[in-house]
Amino acid sequence: MPPPPCTSCWCATPPAQVRDAGLALAAAEAANAASPTDATGMALATAVIGWGEVGGYDQESRWDACCVRVLGKPLAEVAERPISKLSGGQRKRLVLESLLGSDAEILLLDEPDNFLDIPGKRWLEQRLIESKKTILLISHDRELLAAAADAVITIEGRGAWTHPGSWATYDDARTARNESLGDALARWNAEERRLFHLFKEMKQRASYAESSARKAEVMEARWQRFVDAGPPPPPPTTKTVRMRLDGADSGKIALRCEGLELLGLTDRFDLEVHLGDRVAVLGPNGTGKSHLLRLLGGDATVEHEGGFRLGARVLPGLFHQTDEHPEFAGRTPIAIVGDHDLNEQAALAALGRYGIAECGPRPYETMSGGQRARLQVLHLELLGVNLLLLDEPTDNLDLQSAEALEAALAEFTGTVLAVTHDRWFLRGFDRFVILDADCSVAEALDRDAALHVITDDAAYPFSPAKLVPLSA
Repeated sequence: MPPPPCTSCWCATPPAQVRDAGLALAAAEAANAASPTDATGMALATAVIGWGEVGGYDQESRWDACCVRVLGKPLAEVAERPISKLSGGQRKRLVLESLLGSDAEILLLDEPDNFLDIPGKRWLEQRLIESKKTILLISHDRELLAAAADAVITIEGRGAWTHPGSWATYDDARTARNESLGDALARWNAEERRLFHLFKEMKQRASYAESSARKAEVMEARWQRFVDAGPPPPPPTTKTVRMRLDGADSGKIALRCEGLELLGLTDRFDLEVHLGDRVAVLGPNGTGKSHLLRLLGGDATVEHEGGFRLGARVLPGLFHQTDEHPEFAGRTPIAIVGDHDLNEQAALAALGRYGIAECGPRPYETMSGGQRARLQVLHLELLGVNLLLLDEPTDNLDLQSAEALEAALAEFTGTVLAVTHDRWFLRGFDRFVILDADCSVAEALDRDAALHVITDDAAYPFSPAKLVPLSA
């Protein structure tokens, strides 16, 4: 079967010769179908032979298996489907299935877990563990790193270093390394001062004892060689990110949903959230999790029936997964933060706590995804909200910023509802609402039960008594 145009499900970076042979075969088939002649028939036969010679049929077989695993349908049924019609998770799974099933011995994976829901992350984790390939991956998913990485390379300071162990021992290894670097630098500084003072002492003696002149020259040369060789690398400077979330108190009931239905996404469900609750909203992609947060945050365009009520003195604030802040367009972070009655100096200090002071005078559009995410959290801090609605808050955060957010949430006295696929981040939550693909809504009574339900495997012990239906 010839490959369709490269905007379809077929083409995810195939080898160039396979792509070219496939396009030639598709063109030959089309020409022969439009006007069959001996010449077009011969051209088609030649294209078929060329397709086989470059391994095209092997590619078809591999991609057929990939499509069945990811899309639930064989290649023949989806080959003409535009890639743009697939979700981000489906696209990522297709490419990863192809790479992990290929003959390549070394894989370079840049944020392979992005766009994957929790079942997808668990699948990737298991595939990486089982793979015999050498894999270099960039990831901020701490659960994935803890389960699948057997060495950690860190790029910081003036270079890189390797921890030849698991993520579980990484923090201790990094602390020990930094202490060792600090000790080595202190010893170098002490030795440099000692050699310098010896040289100065000899030079002073040489001024009244000619016999000391030669010794002074030797000591100066020794000191100079030591200085020229340079000090050992210093411990890397750690950028401190300090987030403060201090919302005012609200009523005991922060949120009550009564017969709420997200049209086309959920059945009607009831939910009561109390002051101080940490509620994780979980489920496969496309089940309405982000729609729910947007609705609770005041987005009247979300189609729904039934209702919800915020409690007394509840002030909600929404963190957008996709940086949807048109009001920030063309403005600088200094100006955005300054809207909260902060002068430029105070605004820069606030930005500095979040590690983004250098972005202060630059337009919002020039900020990276992680920098925008930190600015969003700062914006919520300054608003003084006491109901945080967080849509994938750790997606674009580096590890340090994610840990800073977790620390801030641990001190936050208000209420949190968060959509997340970050299993490590889930450790800070005590309630787990699940929106399933069948439109049902339920609450799992602990993290293990929630992960079991949404991954549908036997990795976690599960009792039906730990899942409470919220929808009719």
